[in-house]
Amino acid sequence: MSKPAYKRVLLKLSGERMAREGSDSVLSMRAITHLADEIISVFDSGSEVGVVLGAGNIIRGSEAAELGFEEAQAHSMGMLATVVNALALQSVLEQKGKMTRVMTAHHMESVAEPYIRRRAIRHMEKGRIVIFAGGTGNPFFTTDSAGALRAIEIGADLLVKGTKVDGIYTADPVKDPSAKHIAEVSYSEVLNDDLKVMDGAAIALCREHGMPLMVCSIEDQGSLMKAIRGEVLRTMVVNK
Repeated sequence: MSKPAYKRVLLKLSGERMAREGSDSVLSMRAITHLADEIISVFDSGSEVGVVLGAGNIIRGSEAAELGFEEAQAHSMGMLATVVNALALQSVLEQKGKMTRVMTAHHMESVAEPYIRRRAIRHMEKGRIVIFAGGTGNPFFTTDSAGALRAIEIGADLLVKGTKVDGIYTADPVKDPSAKHIAEVSYSEVLNDDLKVMDGAAIALCREHGMPLMVCSIEDQGSLMKAIRGEVLRTMVVNK
């Protein structure tokens, strides 16, 4: 096997990718299988892999707060929803023969291990795909922030934000056909121009710690590895 492009990769994937678009179901086996295959492609390339999932297919904390739930409680609901997604992804990955661990910031030992940084690193060194659930464990922080935090903590070489589009554009490419793709941008430009890649806390964390961020599409089969290899459009966010 050739040397992987990155020794350790943290994938930040939207919970919405766990459900089939246009369906009322919060979980789609077809959608989860697609995600699992994309994750496995990175793992099989030789990289150690960690995954942080959102909960947009079930409920986000901000959405629960808008419904009238107490805000801190609402965020806890969203964090717990990420555990449901993590267990679903774990099941599919293990059906495909991969060893996994779900580690959560909220202690629930009957279904997942508590998140311990050194243990997470050891799991990855032993060839296990680690799925980080429960957000940061604190309300008012998004799973984007959790992804940035875990990437920094485990010493990832690359943080990947998998989306519907193939990177960052000057405007919403769906609404504005004249929008231009941005191949590389600095963290300062993302913050100053409010490019909406990740929330501000996540971007600030990455900038402070020099964590390279790749924004790419994971819609098509094989798109994730093609983006990592630079074979398709993607955007790299770096310190300049």
